[in-house]
Amino acid sequence: MRALYYLLGGGATAGPTGLRIASFFGALFLTYGVVVPYFPVWLHTRGLDPLEISTVTAAPLFLRVLVTPGVGMLADRLGDYRRVVVVLAWMAMAMVLGLSMAAGYGPILVLGVAFLMCNGTMLPLVETMAVRGVRREGLDYGRMRLWGSVTFIIANFAGGLAIEASGGGVALWLIGFAVLLTVSAAHYLPRGDEGATGNVPGRFAWRSSSVARLIGSPVFLLFLIAIGCTHGAHATFYTFGALYWQSQGLPAVWVGTLWAIGVFAEVLLFAYSAPIVRRFSPLQLIVAGAVASVVRWGAMALDPPLELLVPLQALHALTYGAAHLGAILFISRAVPHAGMGSAQALYSTIAAGLMVGVVGLISGALYGRIGGLVFLVPTIVAIAGCAAAVLAARRWDGEPLWGEGGEAADSRAFQS
Repeated sequence: MRALYYLLGGGATAGPTGLRIASFFGALFLTYGVVVPYFPVWLHTRGLDPLEISTVTAAPLFLRVLVTPGVGMLADRLGDYRRVVVVLAWMAMAMVLGLSMAAGYGPILVLGVAFLMCNGTMLPLVETMAVRGVRREGLDYGRMRLWGSVTFIIANFAGGLAIEASGGGVALWLIGFAVLLTVSAAHYLPRGDEGATGNVPGRFAWRSSSVARLIGSPVFLLFLIAIGCTHGAHATFYTFGALYWQSQGLPAVWVGTLWAIGVFAEVLLFAYSAPIVRRFSPLQLIVAGAVASVVRWGAMALDPPLELLVPLQALHALTYGAAHLGAILFISRAVPHAGMGSAQALYSTIAAGLMVGVVGLISGALYGRIGGLVFLVPTIVAIAGCAAAVLAARRWDGEPLWGEGGEAADSRAFQS
């Protein structure tokens, strides 16, 4: 893996911390690469209807609003994010084993929600480790994060082949294998004394005040709406994309291939993100992602042929890749160090969690009635995200939202 990392340009920015974080991104997104497109397929094989499937996949996104900030505070207090990630990884493994023996909607709902929560809560913790590595050791975030996209592609393609050969029931065993790799990678993460994390004196006391400042900032609220709508617009596709394509007659191999095309485009963006970051501001990247979302989901609602699905999937480089890169850069530039943990938690739980859950539930209620026209839902959501992103770009002057002492860094960040 070291040689491949250097080949893609990691070079001097890699280091042991970067390689360990990149390895975990790779393992975790291998799991996501099976869970996102094929966990709903497995749920379908267990007899769940569309509304039940969307409930299982969306409920964790709402519960994370309560759970993830608390887990982040616990990690801050322990001064060791790695320890918390290891526990969550083992809990996810236990839930997968439970699902393999579960029957009926009730048990699957409980175990499935618990699994998805454990799996999803690890990401913001590792994102925080990665951003700290960028600040302390000069690591390249894009080079670390692209390994998650690479393994996501592998999982999409391999999962499609496996399901084509053995049916949707094999998806859970693929998930179990990926989670086992995640457990191993979690133990390989840098410890708190290796520079990625560390207890900050008084951090637990000022965390709530940072949340208050963030929520009180119109710029940050517009950012949350913009990135939340842009990410949330993907929920319809994440939940029903594979099922819809299969209902249209696409073989499972092509379903996996289309997913892989989207994430491969994302990989290219992350691999060559340095010149893009120098040229465009964080909010400009989010605007680009929101505009591309309007185009992508609007076209999907028209039941496009395979020839158009390929370029539409390539837009994933903007709808997710550019938007996520813009969000990470916005937090690192607009939020002072003391509030970064709170900002990551809000981004993960409200923007990338709650909004995805809302759109997912709405889509689940409509999919059985209107089929492919359900993609009009994310189109409308993406339009709202685009408007919020443009407003945020106009109101943010590029400076931190407040000084380290707590005062507003620039009143223009809080005024029209």
